[in-house]
Amino acid sequence: MSEYFDAQHERAVIRLEQGHTARTEWPTWLLLALIYGGWFGTLMLFGAGHLRLPATTLALVILNAWYMSLQHELLHGHPTRSARLNQILGCAPFAIWSPYALYRDKHLAHHRDEDLTVPGVDPESNYVQAHRWQQMSQCHRALWHVRKTFIGRLLVGPPMMVFALLADAVREWLQGDFRYLRMWLMHGALVIAMLVWLDTRIGIPYWYYLLAVSWPTQSLAMARSFREHRAAPAAKARIAINEAGTLMRLLYLNNNYHLIHHDLPRVPWYHLPRVYQMRRDAYREKCGNFVIHGGYWELLRLYALRQTDTPLYPSAANLLLQQEDQATDQASDLARRVW
Repeated sequence: MSEYFDAQHERAVIRLEQGHTARTEWPTWLLLALIYGGWFGTLMLFGAGHLRLPATTLALVILNAWYMSLQHELLHGHPTRSARLNQILGCAPFAIWSPYALYRDKHLAHHRDEDLTVPGVDPESNYVQAHRWQQMSQCHRALWHVRKTFIGRLLVGPPMMVFALLADAVREWLQGDFRYLRMWLMHGALVIAMLVWLDTRIGIPYWYYLLAVSWPTQSLAMARSFREHRAAPAAKARIAINEAGTLMRLLYLNNNYHLIHHDLPRVPWYHLPRVYQMRRDAYREKCGNFVIHGGYWELLRLYALRQTDTPLYPSAANLLLQQEDQATDQASDLARRVW
C-alpha cells in the first residue's frame, strides 16, 4: 500500500513510474547483467590463473552482497511484473543461506508497518520478547547483546541468523508444516551443484567458499540492516533514513532510504533518492528524525563496540516514555537552531 503526503506528491511519484526508465527497467536489467557477468567472469579469471584467490574472494563477497540486494528488488516486482520470472532470476544460490522464496515471503510479511520490530510477528525483528529472554541461557543472552553492536553484528550475526533459519525450518517440519520443503530441497540441490562445480572445475574448495565467501557475504549484507529499525510507539518512527555515501547506496540499491521504501515499496531502487529529495524534510519529520546523517561510517563510529539499545523488546509503557523523550529532544534541538 503506497503512502503519499498529498496529491501533488502522488502525481510526482506516478510520473516517475510512468517514465521511460521505469517502464523499461533498464537499470535493473543492467544490474542483472553486471552481477551475473561479474560472478562468472571472476571465477573464469581465477580458473584461468589470471586472478589470485584473495582478490577473487573479495570480488565474490561484494558481488554476492550486491546480488542479495538485487533479490530484494526482484521480490518487489522488478524488473518484471511476473513473480515466477523474477524468482527464476533470483534463485541462484550465490550467497548459500538465502533461499529466494523464503526470503520473499518473510520480507513481504515484514512490510506490515504496524507490526514492525515486534518479536514473533515481524520476521525481521531484532528484539526478543520478555518470556523468551527469561528462557535463554546466559551465553545466548550475551550473543544477543553482542549482536546489538556494529562489529558484533558482523561477527555473530550470520551464524545466529543461519541457526535461527534452519531451526525454524526443522520446527515447521516437526509440526507437519511442509510448505517450504520443496523449496529447501531445490535450494539444497542448487547449492550442492554450485559447490561441486566450484571445487572440481574452478579450483575453489567447497569449504573455502562456505567459510571465506558466504560468511563475509552475510556480514556485509547484514551491515545494511544495522540500526535500520528501532522500537518506537509510532510505526513510521521505527524506520530509519540512512544518508549513506554513493558506494554504499549502490551496494544496497538505495534501501538505506528505508522509510521511503516502506512507504512506497513499488518504487524501484534507482528512483528512491529522487523521491526522498522531493520531500526530504517531511520524511525526516515522519520518522521522528530517525536519520543517520553520516551513513554507515557514523554507525561504525558510534556503535562499533556499543549497543544501539537493548535486545529485550520494551513494554508499551516504556515505548510511550521513549516517545516523550524523543519529543523533548526534538523540541530542544529546534530551540537550539532558533537561538
